Amino acid sequence: MSLRIDKGTLLVRDGFTHWPQERTELRFFKGDLSLPPKIIMLDGSGTLSFDAVSWMAEQDVALVRVDYRGNVASIFGGSRVAYDPDRVRWQVETRADPKRRLEFCCDLIAEKIGGTIETMRTALPDSPARSVAFEAAEKAIDRLERRSVQTVNDVLMIEAGAARRYFAAWRGLPLWWPTRMKTPIPPAWRAAEGRASVTDRKGRTNRHATHPVNAMLNYAYAVLHSQVRLEAVSEGYDPRLGIMHESRDDAQALVLDFMEARRPKVDAAVLKFIAGQMLSAGDFAIRADGVCRLAPQLARRVCDLV
Repeated sequence: MSLRIDKGTLLVRDGFTHWPQERTELRFFKGDLSLPPKIIMLDGSGTLSFDAVSWMAEQDVALVRVDYRGNVASIFGGSRVAYDPDRVRWQVETRADPKRRLEFCCDLIAEKIGGTIETMRTALPDSPARSVAFEAAEKAIDRLERRSVQTVNDVLMIEAGAARRYFAAWRGLPLWWPTRMKTPIPPAWRAAEGRASVTDRKGRTNRHATHPVNAMLNYAYAVLHSQVRLEAVSEGYDPRLGIMHESRDDAQALVLDFMEARRPKVDAAVLKFIAGQMLSAGDFAIRADGVCRLAPQLARRVCDLV
């Protein structure tokens, strides 16, 4: 793919993903109402000129690159607003005050778990596992609202327990594949599994998906991450100063905080997508390390869900 300036316009040329294929080309003019607020690059390779970076910064168009694992690799341009001293001060003071920090975390996770209840109601079929998840979620919210916790770690333990039962309710949800396929798929891909994936013999992780559902969630969360990060910066927050999440390296801890309550809506969008979408073996590829990778066409559709 390539992004460059041609006669004062931004020329975007898609890469090739299969053969035969016609290359898609888009041209954007300065000040055009059709200018997108962001351009998302899904993995791939190619060229990006410095002139294109400057052009997008001038037009306040963000360029987001998502890698094959569904992680936000980089963000250029967009949201040129400087930090708001009052909001950054709120971040610092809330993080430093144990009582205020605990209040923030309780409210945040209670809202998130409430969102999972709505997702289960609208996007998951009735099952014993869903009933158990409902009960666990309601008990978790009750504990958080009554403030029957003493530390942020207590809040995280409550969240982890509710999340474990929430994703257990996803297990067995069927994925739709053609009756006859030239390319075989692993038996586990016939239905949804738990959120964590095993990519080595050392343990389980959410980052390197080995199942199509988790791969789609990772891509969708990556787009949500970029969206929330741009919003946080445009509103004057420092995305590195988290309240609940720890600020490690360039983890954008505050972005992770602000994402929490919006994750269940992304979950619902992915669940509804797989419930009504016939998948194909060509939509996915398995890397040498077992990681499941989305083909660009499907990755684009998943990103559109957000």
